[in-house]
Amino acid sequence: MTTLDIQRPGPIGRLGGFAADHVRAIAVAWAVAALLLAAFAPKVETALSGAGWQADGSESVQARTLIERSFAGRSSSALTVVVHSPSATSSAPAFRDALAGLERVLAADARVAPVRPGATISPDGHTAVVTAGAKGDPTAMVAAAGELKSRLERTGGRSVAVSLTGSPAIWSEFNTANKSAMMKSELLSWPVTLLIIVLAFGSLVAAGLPLLLTILGLVSSAGLLAILTGAFDISIWAMNFALMFSLALGIDYALFIVHRFRASLRGSRLGVRDAVVVTMDTAGKAVLFSAMTVHVSLSAVLLVPSPAFRSTALGIMLSVAFVLAATLTLLPAVLTKLGPRIDALPLGRRARSRTDVSPLSARWGSRLWRQAHLFGPAAAVVLIVLALPILGLKTGMPSIKVIPHEGGARVGYEQLQRAFGAGAPGALQIAAPRREAAAAAAAARRDPGIARVLGPEPGAGGLALFQAIPGSSPSSAATGRTIDRLRDALPPGALVGGHAAESHDLASALRQNTPLVIGAVLALGFLLLLVVVQAPLIAALAVVTNLLATAAAFGAGRLIFQDGHGSGLLGFEPQGFMNAWAPVFFFAMIFAISMDYTVFLLATARAHWDRTHDPREPAVGGLADSGRVIFAAAAVMVAVFFTFALSGPLPPKEMGVILGVSVLLDAMLVRLVLLPALMRAFGRHAWALPRRLDRVLPAVRFGHAGARGSAGLRGRASGSEFPPRP
Repeated sequence: MTTLDIQRPGPIGRLGGFAADHVRAIAVAWAVAALLLAAFAPKVETALSGAGWQADGSESVQARTLIERSFAGRSSSALTVVVHSPSATSSAPAFRDALAGLERVLAADARVAPVRPGATISPDGHTAVVTAGAKGDPTAMVAAAGELKSRLERTGGRSVAVSLTGSPAIWSEFNTANKSAMMKSELLSWPVTLLIIVLAFGSLVAAGLPLLLTILGLVSSAGLLAILTGAFDISIWAMNFALMFSLALGIDYALFIVHRFRASLRGSRLGVRDAVVVTMDTAGKAVLFSAMTVHVSLSAVLLVPSPAFRSTALGIMLSVAFVLAATLTLLPAVLTKLGPRIDALPLGRRARSRTDVSPLSARWGSRLWRQAHLFGPAAAVVLIVLALPILGLKTGMPSIKVIPHEGGARVGYEQLQRAFGAGAPGALQIAAPRREAAAAAAAARRDPGIARVLGPEPGAGGLALFQAIPGSSPSSAATGRTIDRLRDALPPGALVGGHAAESHDLASALRQNTPLVIGAVLALGFLLLLVVVQAPLIAALAVVTNLLATAAAFGAGRLIFQDGHGSGLLGFEPQGFMNAWAPVFFFAMIFAISMDYTVFLLATARAHWDRTHDPREPAVGGLADSGRVIFAAAAVMVAVFFTFALSGPLPPKEMGVILGVSVLLDAMLVRLVLLPALMRAFGRHAWALPRRLDRVLPAVRFGHAGARGSAGLRGRASGSEFPPRP
């Protein structure tokens, strides 16, 4: 095979050349790394934290720390056990036996403080509540709740039911239900994903490459997460989302690299090694920038002062880093080894085609260029109409409705409400110096949102503890207003804590940080795109259209999850609001994923502009070269995300629908319609680069001299032109 004289490649191209020259060493290095990390991977499920849903530095977290230290662990991390019988009262032998049995179970666990004598009995005598203080931190108590739940339930009998509830039990069941739902969704999505991969790649050999990247990314990130838990708590959600991103981006990156490798190998006289170098110098560079946009978007989540969110973002970033590393090193080594055999075991004629340019995408690009004035405004109107409902969006922390009806935490929660009032499961804990105890109690009793005040209970360090029972349910907006009023009215030394206060503080922190996170994501995303496309106008248009698609997805989410449209079809109980983490976390995820497509489209379009300086070429040729890749990658992600809508609990449904709708809108209306239409509308101005910016921006090119016949990869960096595409 003849090798052409190609221009000197950039760093990513040289890295691809190094991988091509050291196939065995690269393969051995990855095998060793994967095996070492795989040894730790099985421990990740037990090592990851089920807690961390708090706003670090908030008053409620300060109150929890103080109460744990001064009141024998009777903070929000304490275990609450509800004993209920519809027929027997607390004086019945079966009821007393259940109380004695559960106290023995609690006393045998080292993470549980001694149970105080006596239980709180409801006025009708049919319900009793036992509280056991926490000796461990919130993570340990969530784990304890998961392990003790079934043992405590067995202490009941035919006529007496025992249920573990309270914050640790609620978070334990919340995490368990969501983990089960996500695993079910992943199992449902795999057959569809595999079918799309095979159809997109056209051969079984090529279709195996994204699976290789996915497995490496997942195993490596799982092992590293397990190791990192020795230093700090990492949420169990980090692993769930790491799996999802490893799958989605592993497929995306493999699609783009293989697509370009085939074009370089088939449409030129390049040898395999030079085809790998050209591929990595162009498509590999785009993949690098794509991964950087993902990391930039998710790094903004680190601004939220919550361990659960920060560690989940960290888990995703680790998985993306491993997928990227494998894409830039292992994948070119495998492509070198395969060479023309990349098309082995073909399925249909496309795998044997001489070009990977999609005729359908090319025809669509030409039609869109002629009728951009029709298709562009139509796509914009659809997105704007879908985005309008976002104006009435409400958010809050998950209510008890996200826990399955049969879950013990929900059963005990509802029994508490029936026996002691709507606000009983969300009792507010007021810790105050004893000299201020009377004033604190009086202020709490005066508040119209407080049904009753219990205490004081003396504690160490000259402190007193009150229980203030709200008149409204813990997740209601009324309880949040009550907490804010109490904090204004209580003496300066008093702190308000408890599970409801912690949820309220986290929701407040999320709302306060949402503008900062969104602003940081948009600004950093624009800067990265500016470096990629070397044109401020098209970079700004890409960010704005991305934001419009995201707003449309949240508008649709508000209609479904806040207003309840389609709740019967999807099988969930609407809360009257969307979960508070959606605007922050889902926005970052949506932006990260959609920027993936943006980089692929604009990098290809930029190569066409550099080659011809004809404004038609980026719009039409960019779609022709990347339309199939974008469509296939979007189809995989939509399939993955929409399977979450079939899951049981509400949070995976919310995530699946919002992310699935966003990817669908972004790929179908923004990347394949609106953005190319805007290229048509602005013409040459879309690609203009002011001289001042030209002097400060790093020179990035996605064209490559010598890749003759490789659509979208030919450039003018060396001053040469290429003949028309075959």
